[in-house]
This record gives sequence, structure tokens and C-alpha cells, in this order.
Amino acid sequence: MDLVRRRALLIAAIGFMRIRWGDPRPPVVDALTRWLDTWSGLGAIVTGMKAQGFNLELREFPSGWRANFYPVGTAHSVVVGSGWQTTPWAAVRQAAWESLQH
Repeated sequence: MDLVRRRALLIAAIGFMRIRWGDPRPPVVDALTRWLDTWSGLGAIVTGMKAQGFNLELREFPSGWRANFYPVGTAHSVVVGSGWQTTPWAAVRQAAWESLQH
């Protein structure tokens, strides 16, 4: 799969998770949430972002998680996308979304 198509799929999956769904949510949303709200789902996003040229820094704090994406091969002083959330997967999705918008 080429990088352009992979980027589009990554943006679609993360964007889909940003929609505020009413009740009841479509079953496909529940399935996507069950997968992306896990360490393996987080890993899939990180792998996709690595293919797009980004490295991840993920840190846990007492009140939440901070995720920062940086361009591969640069000093980690150039943050392209950042997220702060109560769960690591939500923080990574937020930072990935911000990174992919540039």
C-alpha cells in the first residue's frame, strides 16, 4: 500500500473517532473504539505515523498522558503534534490528528 493511501486511511480512522456520535452509536464505531482504545490500536497508529515520517514520545503523568510527535531524524525540540488526555490512546490520537493536519 502506498504512503498516500495509508495516510488517507490513518486520517479517516482518527477523524472517525473525533465525531460526537449520538445514542445509539453505529456498531462500526463501537468496533473501531474497542480496537483503537487498546495498546495494539495505539501501536497501529504509531506504526502508521512512523511510516509518515514521525516519531512518538509518550509520557504518563499523575493526571493524564502527554503524546508528542516529532519529524523523524530531527531533534525532539520540533513538536509537530501534541496531545494531552486521560488515556494514552486518546492522547496519541489527538497528537496524530494535529500532526497530520500540517
